[in-house]
Amino acid sequence: MPANLTPEYFKAERWFRSAGTNDEKILALEHMLSVMPKHKGTDHLRADLRRKLSKFKAAPAKKVKAKHADIFHVPRSDTGQIVLLGTPNCGKSAIVGALTNAKVNVADFPFATAAPVPGMVKFEDIQIQLVDMPPITADYIAPGQVGTYRNCDLIAICIDLAAKPAPAQAGVTEQMRICLDFLESRNLLIDEQTSAVDEHGNVLAKRAFCICTKSDIAKPDSMQTLKRSCKYPFEFAEISTRTGAGLDGLPATFFSLLNIIRIYAKPPGKPADMNEPFTLPAGSTVMDLATAIHRDLAEKLKFARIWGTGVYDGQNAQRNHVLNDKDIIELHFS
Repeated sequence: MPANLTPEYFKAERWFRSAGTNDEKILALEHMLSVMPKHKGTDHLRADLRRKLSKFKAAPAKKVKAKHADIFHVPRSDTGQIVLLGTPNCGKSAIVGALTNAKVNVADFPFATAAPVPGMVKFEDIQIQLVDMPPITADYIAPGQVGTYRNCDLIAICIDLAAKPAPAQAGVTEQMRICLDFLESRNLLIDEQTSAVDEHGNVLAKRAFCICTKSDIAKPDSMQTLKRSCKYPFEFAEISTRTGAGLDGLPATFFSLLNIIRIYAKPPGKPADMNEPFTLPAGSTVMDLATAIHRDLAEKLKFARIWGTGVYDGQNAQRNHVLNDKDIIELHFS
């Protein structure tokens, strides 16, 4: 009986073959099993995949020596981590160099960036982590690179608006196709078919947006051509690192897309600390803040007072009160 495998299965199979780590292979195998049609024609293939899955799950974790540390592991900042994705010479390093103090290698030749380079972008009173990455092509992705995107909070697709289709360069539509193929084939992009986590609780997909570079030398219709080539409702930011156009607004865009809020803690009887806010996911409650401050003390929370949006100054707030950006909270513990 024919297997009649679906395009979704073959996409997961390509993901498995290109996976560079055991964890990625396990994720891909689990997805292959979940999208495989269930009938007699797939029984042998299903059994084979389950054997492979058991083998990878049973494989002992490799002891990593310091000199062989994973260069693609970038510890995340509490305020959020945004990782750049793009083809060679699309302007990723120039963005990080313009917005942070990170030492990036901005060059006219491809593959000048060989490993992740993190930097911190200032937005008002917080610092957001922005990570430069090696470029990808239709034929090459650095081993281990997927893990950086899997662990970040937000993916920024970088497109060179001034690129002209040529043998040595990808035009705007080709750049977008390469980036989307990379994200879709590895279930890295949240869409109607892919959620943030799979049925096993594994982290899969991320939200994404698009930073369009070199706007000062791009053709007038480049942006519209790019938007027409993209099937996702991404937010698009148009910038030029050479002239500075659009750069000032990027930190606010980062903050908005990370979907976080800033909360200022006020010790009882003392002024609020307005210099180092806590950052929490939008929709967080008073109890979420208490847990973030001290997990062990959170259950001893008696009451809270709040200064901020939709309340009067010093109003008592319940544990389940939903917080707003820039609220000031005074917690009282038993």
